Amino acid sequence: MVQLLSARLRFQLVDLQIFAAPRVALKPLVPTFPCFANIVVSLMERPHVDFGLKILGGDVMSIPGLYRLVQDMIKKQVASLCLWPQNLDIPVLDASTVLIKKPVGILHVKVVRAKKLLKADILGTSDPYVKLNLTGEKLPAKKTTIKKKNLNPEWNENFKLVVKEPESQALQLQVFDWDKVGGHDRLGMQFVPLKLLTHRETKEFTLDLLSHTNISDSQDKKKRGQIVLELTYVPFRVDSIEFSGPLGGNDGRGRGSGKSSSDDESLSGAGLLSVNVQGAEDVEGKHHRNPYALVLFRGERKKTKMIRRTRDPRWNEEFQFTLEKPPLHELIRIEVISKRTSFSFRSKESLGHVEINLNDVVHNGRMNQKYHLIDSKNGVIHVEIRWSTV
Repeated sequence: MVQLLSARLRFQLVDLQIFAAPRVALKPLVPTFPCFANIVVSLMERPHVDFGLKILGGDVMSIPGLYRLVQDMIKKQVASLCLWPQNLDIPVLDASTVLIKKPVGILHVKVVRAKKLLKADILGTSDPYVKLNLTGEKLPAKKTTIKKKNLNPEWNENFKLVVKEPESQALQLQVFDWDKVGGHDRLGMQFVPLKLLTHRETKEFTLDLLSHTNISDSQDKKKRGQIVLELTYVPFRVDSIEFSGPLGGNDGRGRGSGKSSSDDESLSGAGLLSVNVQGAEDVEGKHHRNPYALVLFRGERKKTKMIRRTRDPRWNEEFQFTLEKPPLHELIRIEVISKRTSFSFRSKESLGHVEINLNDVVHNGRMNQKYHLIDSKNGVIHVEIRWSTV
């Protein structure tokens, strides 16, 4: 006979004190009350946290070494979330009512090499790779290849990142040691503010890797090696012609542009294709209506958030595709799908789709239209597509 015993433990957090130097920004500014969409909070240095913890009336923090261990864990977690230039966005207005920040250029990054990295493995070496992203973006970070057993790796790998705020954004670089089992150890990190760059000029940086961005921390004097990279910021051309198509609707196939092949020959060069899926109307499913939009282009799949129980969803989400040449005579497909929130054999249901010819977008710079959804009785989707050249 096995007897199961249960006990209720009472935890008590006492005398919690947090000392920090916050940086608070209200942005972006909008014309509706309260005149800003988000509260953006960053910490200029690691916070100091003081507290007590009691279990069954006893002070657990009096155990030798436990207080410092828990305090350091809290500091690291808070710093990873909002230690400058990382920030914590607190939304004030519904995202669907706020104008999306438009891309203004492309940052070309060449990760050249690293030197004298830390030895993270037992055998006195490391398996380094680099993660890079722009601050303020929620897109997945880009990664270099892994260089096995190398403290002085050579990468010479190129990346392109879409820039929206060159005056405030920074390039974040993190060097990790790859491990087959468990989490990957961070060897060091650095930031490069984009405002240090001159337009269309390549600049080489040799940066000392840091444990974190709190440069005033006197305890972090350990040398972590260096990383070498080349950066070039290329803004989009401002002389692009913008065209706003009629909002009366389209047959959903978006065929034809009336442009000749001679016009196509004059268009060349890399650029950014931006797709803003604004919303849909009268989308109705047979079994449920929790719609989201799926954007398919050149093998990539990007989707909006799902909105529950509505026939008229408002997404206002934008996706970018960095291209080496204009997408002339190519189609982009957008599907509206409903997803059941509970278990069911019919977990997904198509609410219609549209295929848009990008020829007009390339020639005119911008298209802003409502399209009738194919395989939908009355469904309409509102899409804005822009082509920006560099």
